[in-house]
Amino acid sequence: MKHIFYTTLFLAGALATTACSDYLETTSPSVVDADFVFSNTTTARASLDGAYEAWRTAAQNQYFGDGLFYGADVCGSDIERHPEAFKNQPGRHYPETFYQNGTYTKDYALTSYNKDDDNGPYNMAYEVIGKANAVISAIEGLENFDEIVTKATEPSEMSQMYGEAVALRATVYRELLRNYGDVPFSTALGVSANGLTSRDSIYDVVLDQLQKVEGLMYPVGQVPGTDKANKNLLSQTYVRGLIGRMALDAGGYQTRRADLGADFYKNGAGTVVTFETLGQANANAQGAVYGRRSDWKDKYELAKKYFKLVIDNPGSAKLNLTDPRSASKGRTYGNPYEYFFSQMLEADAGYADESIYEYPMQQGGSGNDARSYSFGRPSSGGSKTAYPCKAYGQGRINPAFYYGVFDPNDMRRDVSVAVTGSTGKGVEKLIPFAPNSKADGGGLSLNKWDENRQTTVWTAAQRKSGINGPYMRMAEMYLGYAEACAALGDEGDAIAYLKIIRQRSFPAGKDFSDQFINDCGSTLRAVIEERGFEFAGEGDRRWTLIRSGFLPDAIRRVKDLTAKMINGLEANGYYQFDNGNVISLYVWTKTVNMESLGYSYRLTAQCPAGEENNPVLYPGWRGQNDDWEAFGLSYGTDKPKTNLAIKGLFKTESPAFDIVYKGADGKEVRRDANFAGSVAEAMAAGDATVKNDANVASYTIVDAEGYSPQAWGSDLVKYADEYSKYLFYDYDYVSAPIYMWPFTPNAMSTGGFTNGYGFKQD
Repeated sequence: MKHIFYTTLFLAGALATTACSDYLETTSPSVVDADFVFSNTTTARASLDGAYEAWRTAAQNQYFGDGLFYGADVCGSDIERHPEAFKNQPGRHYPETFYQNGTYTKDYALTSYNKDDDNGPYNMAYEVIGKANAVISAIEGLENFDEIVTKATEPSEMSQMYGEAVALRATVYRELLRNYGDVPFSTALGVSANGLTSRDSIYDVVLDQLQKVEGLMYPVGQVPGTDKANKNLLSQTYVRGLIGRMALDAGGYQTRRADLGADFYKNGAGTVVTFETLGQANANAQGAVYGRRSDWKDKYELAKKYFKLVIDNPGSAKLNLTDPRSASKGRTYGNPYEYFFSQMLEADAGYADESIYEYPMQQGGSGNDARSYSFGRPSSGGSKTAYPCKAYGQGRINPAFYYGVFDPNDMRRDVSVAVTGSTGKGVEKLIPFAPNSKADGGGLSLNKWDENRQTTVWTAAQRKSGINGPYMRMAEMYLGYAEACAALGDEGDAIAYLKIIRQRSFPAGKDFSDQFINDCGSTLRAVIEERGFEFAGEGDRRWTLIRSGFLPDAIRRVKDLTAKMINGLEANGYYQFDNGNVISLYVWTKTVNMESLGYSYRLTAQCPAGEENNPVLYPGWRGQNDDWEAFGLSYGTDKPKTNLAIKGLFKTESPAFDIVYKGADGKEVRRDANFAGSVAEAMAAGDATVKNDANVASYTIVDAEGYSPQAWGSDLVKYADEYSKYLFYDYDYVSAPIYMWPFTPNAMSTGGFTNGYGFKQD
């Protein structure tokens, strides 16, 4: 949420672009002599800014904000899901479920979600690549390039910018490879990116390029001409982390086409690559196979090296192992994990300690901001002047994961998952499981970005929060290192670095790390599971499961657990998970005024130890902005009921209750005290009375403390197909998963290639 924007100054051919119909052409006509532009660092930086702005737009709109990321990454794993009915959004729900085990690829319309114009993800990516290639070419053409890069032993401002351009290009190729598989590849100005190149070759070449420039760059916080706190430029720290990321990708499992010929897949040296395969070829998708390179250990060794370099030399990035905040208004903190997200909600001038790179967004600026609209705590507010404004909430959480897998002692759970949202009028509300959007339905949601918690909230319009895109942070470096170590047999370091991340998220002595590793069956599996808890709802899980090979097991687990949960709810009215959590058909809620209860705040924080039975403090990290009145909201009273008290969220609750019948004026007509029956029977009785008694217009069900039942697990039973059948629809656990997006017609006709995996060609 920063006011820093990249200045788009078209000072050189480096920033000029071709017409939209020629988006694969990576050439650019000269506008100003490159030697002049890159003769000093000020004009060179301005030229590079244009490439950054193109990347920021692509990242926000397609690759880490909305677009493809929104369509599948954030809602297509064993942890995450979508909010709306499956059949309402086939353009993104079929890709999310691997195209119904590949049977649907032949029916999928190529442009049903993936746009075929300059605003589409494919075209946007190559626009960034073209701009980066132009900057790289211009610097390489300088008379003193050898002194700047080839022969240099220390970084300079110009070598730093050269490295940034190389890193921008590599970043975009990584996104293309994850989303499309094999793609056109060009790193030279004037060479069109036509035809498909083996992804293995691209990985090798790009990793080699990154290794050559990282030593000539500055760590984050030390880039010349920038404030130490700024993390909106690609640094040496970022490049080292990117090498680690891409090395794990290159050595990981991926689904590859079988229709390109036996010798298509080659490494960077041009040698045909051999593979270790998992499962079986997908007969529904032209025999596509799922496997990893036989030399995968070499890539993991590279990842191990560079993740450790970041950990040992993090620059100004910092993994907080303790929470530096003191108590505020009686709130309990003590959660370093939440502190990271709290920092992201502060003023525009700041960046979070743990971030290595954030792409900047401006509060109230042009364009849409995915956080918190798409990936935050939902709000049913209007699109303008609301408290907070509408937040759709695309990133939802599978209930079986929340209840049955997330450890109740894990302090990341409540930060990650919201059970309540906002009405948009400064009041908290339960989010039902019935398919819907905003806080009106869709179930458990991501909680990490909540406009209620922003230091300054943009209440004028939706999608203008100004919250940055946290593209790389330190926790990933620790878990990436632990993963590489575990895969290579270095159990000692793998466990040590896994525990660093795990122990900071549990109360002292309650992380049970050794038992957790044992239950997972291996250290490697434990690291992958830990990564799920660390990045829950952030869109990391889907690709992590794909490349690690744990995808089939994870899907089987969540589908089996979901079926047991729904069957138990239907048969018994509740279901108890192995960790002790219980989900019931109904929960009991009422709105309360926090001041009347003795609290001087509305936004709750970490639930204090021993307060787990407190209906307004548990689960934690919810409530409403402490002072919506300061932003213009009038409640019409000085003691508004803003917060939701909840009973029965994790255990059965069967209070004695009354049915209160009301007339048209809202006044009580009669009362059926101590109703002898279930909530469902009380609702049926109430409905029948309203229908047959002219004196009764409505009814409510209340217990002695004023709590009323709200549909909870009953909606999971009612909408079982949405939560069970369509969860990785028809996936058979052995066929190669088809997770790629298809190429659009314009991409194929301009690039000179075809779709694979059974997709259409037009």
